[in-house]
Amino acid sequence: MLKFAFFAFLIFSFFPLVQQADAHALFNSAESTIGNNRVQIATEPEIPGVDEKVKILLRVTNLNLDEVKRFTVGIRIFYNDVQIDGIAPQSIEGGHWSFEHVFREQGNHIFRVDLYDEGKPITHVFNISTQNPFGYIFIYVIVSGAIGLAILVGYIYLPKKFRKARP
Repeated sequence: MLKFAFFAFLIFSFFPLVQQADAHALFNSAESTIGNNRVQIATEPEIPGVDEKVKILLRVTNLNLDEVKRFTVGIRIFYNDVQIDGIAPQSIEGGHWSFEHVFREQGNHIFRVDLYDEGKPITHVFNISTQNPFGYIFIYVIVSGAIGLAILVGYIYLPKKFRKARP
């Protein structure tokens, strides 16, 4: 019991040292600042699969991180240095825009986001990756290792607790 109290004291004494906590950055998210605008892009789901609908999320802010009221954007999508898709320039109201896309190939895709400032395009370049089969294997290995560790720790420590609890 004394060990638990000491451990709790240590943990709670370090809480005031934590000034800021940041959320987990998405795997397929990035931002770019060129000129007077900052462009952020992300995918939903975080790791898109091949031949599945994916929502591409786009956010445009000024240098003060305030969302712009209106922007004109066009997108060109490349795979292996070949343009495979594109969206013609269009005017968007508000600082957010999302659209659906289907990736047909595994691997890295290059999104060239053309943001039009006074008629001249400023191109922001982003890498978006799709899930490959090895990603699932990696997740299964990590989860299996965590479960195995929990079983091992339980096997070692639970019998000791039960022996101490017996009269």
